[in-house]
Amino acid sequence: MTYCVAVSTEGGLVFCSDSRTNAGPDMLSSYSKMHIFNPADDRVFVLLTAGNLATTQSILSRIEQDLEEDKPNLRSCSKMIEAARYVSQICRKEHEQAQIDTGSADINTSASIILGGQIKGGATELYMLYSAGNFINSADETPYFQIGESKYGKPILDRIISRETSLEDAARCTIVSMDSTIKSNATVGAPIEVLVYEKDSFETNHYIKMEEDDNYLREIKQAWNEALSVAFAKLPLFHWEKRSVNLQTVTENYQNNSNK
Repeated sequence: MTYCVAVSTEGGLVFCSDSRTNAGPDMLSSYSKMHIFNPADDRVFVLLTAGNLATTQSILSRIEQDLEEDKPNLRSCSKMIEAARYVSQICRKEHEQAQIDTGSADINTSASIILGGQIKGGATELYMLYSAGNFINSADETPYFQIGESKYGKPILDRIISRETSLEDAARCTIVSMDSTIKSNATVGAPIEVLVYEKDSFETNHYIKMEEDDNYLREIKQAWNEALSVAFAKLPLFHWEKRSVNLQTVTENYQNNSNK
């Protein structure tokens, strides 16, 4: 399983993905699900992938091969919607070919992809692509997309993310969303990749990759857990209750447990 999330704000785009592909008592493996294409100085594309690993690898190989040949590719697209149409058609063809190759309807060969980026002269855009070859665009009402194990990380996104959210706050929110998912589902795990793309920059240098023991990731987890503990302690009491613990005690207890 996997979890990927991408956010579209007024300032640009944020992408976050885990790297877990298998999880079991005796087997853990990882594979990057964030793929960056910068085929020219005037454009940048980021793909987050989930689903059948063989299908997603075929899709990526096809995109890379087209860039080397004289045929429609990410370099020849003049608008982001053309790029979305191009990649979605590759998704459909590779999904159909995977079904033929497996020869079994019982094997799920589908893949889901989030495509985001910008072509000079246009705005940053975010798309959700499906194996059937169709796609949808983000909107003010839905400024983020998720693929994979999405339910655990959705509540924090719904409460925080909007078009007006700063890029850095959106990035922190996706990390908290990822941490919530990892905590509830062992099939999602580090390394975690985060890319913050500032509109009109056409650069992808605001990128971090965090292992489980990463200092910044640990600080985010601790700060979020502590904030939740304090917020929970401040919830209104039932009419028959008396508050038996003050907020300072809650905070001290959390810090003591974290240091053990």
